[in-house]
Amino acid sequence: MNKQMRLRDFGVVIGRMEAGTLNSITDVEGVTVGHVTLSEGDMQTGVTAIVPHQGNTFKEKLIASSHVINGFGKTMGTIQMEELGVLETPILLTNTLSIGTAADALFQYMLENNPEIGRTTGTVNPIVGECNDMLLNDIRGQHVKKEHVFQALQNASTEFLEGSVGAGTGMLCYSLKGGIGTSSRRIPLDHGDYTIGVLVLSNFGILSDLMIKGRAIGLELKEALLKSWEEKDKGSVMVIVATDLTVSERQLNRIIKRSVAGLSRTGSIITHGSGEVVIGFSTATKIPHDKSADCLTIPTIHEEDMDIAFRAVGEAVEEAVLNSLITATHVIGRDGNERPAFKDLLKEFDMQL
Repeated sequence: MNKQMRLRDFGVVIGRMEAGTLNSITDVEGVTVGHVTLSEGDMQTGVTAIVPHQGNTFKEKLIASSHVINGFGKTMGTIQMEELGVLETPILLTNTLSIGTAADALFQYMLENNPEIGRTTGTVNPIVGECNDMLLNDIRGQHVKKEHVFQALQNASTEFLEGSVGAGTGMLCYSLKGGIGTSSRRIPLDHGDYTIGVLVLSNFGILSDLMIKGRAIGLELKEALLKSWEEKDKGSVMVIVATDLTVSERQLNRIIKRSVAGLSRTGSIITHGSGEVVIGFSTATKIPHDKSADCLTIPTIHEEDMDIAFRAVGEAVEEAVLNSLITATHVIGRDGNERPAFKDLLKEFDMQL
């Protein structure tokens, strides 16, 4: 995707299941992703927008759910999502101190497209996720502005960059440069073929814990570097799960909970200071904002079909995290702080994956 070298280009295939055409969250039809990257000197941050479908998300809501693995985070909008079980806006990702700006911009974006909000109907519930990029980014500068959010939404496409871009510009992963990563899995069932797609904003973990397919490659790299790394996991990870499976909110919640399996296989132990938050939505059923005279019909898969979805989300999360590492580039940011790129270290020490 966009000619970046991704994990599979290095000969590493995660799991047993087949990936989608782009091996991306956008393999779920209708989903698009856009970035704005702010990378200059001490400013190393940005915003990433996930657009869940190409219609009006307020008028045509999607079944949605969130799950907190570890709650050291400042995500907005998940309380109402948990209560009502629907998504009614795009999802924004940015740095911790820019969630207010992002929410304000998303409010404005939704108001411009829905004149009835705050007049003849209720308000709107913006969904914004964050990670802390303060090592590489001057986070106090609050560089993300409302126009950057609008640009990210406008830029949204089925193909997009990974690594040190958008909200991932200043993020770390396993003490190396992290950021945006994505992956997908096909789900063949008797009644149809479906897809689960994942996008992560990775900003967690310590180098010595990094694992790829059971290999302790992080420990190998730490020994090869022969230098003292500050191994403190103070980051977070946002996991966005999209699917076209016909699921209820309860079923979707069960699926996104299995994200932790993918995180764990990369080496995460879900530390105290790391916020792991998962947000999921299904495009299979659109819930009309306006009440109709008829009952809503929401088809769901059988519970016996859930295991393949559990496997799919775990595999996709694992590969998305590793894609965020392998695509990331070396960044020098605030006060000269820097983190190397995983692929550069592999080359430096002549290591193969």
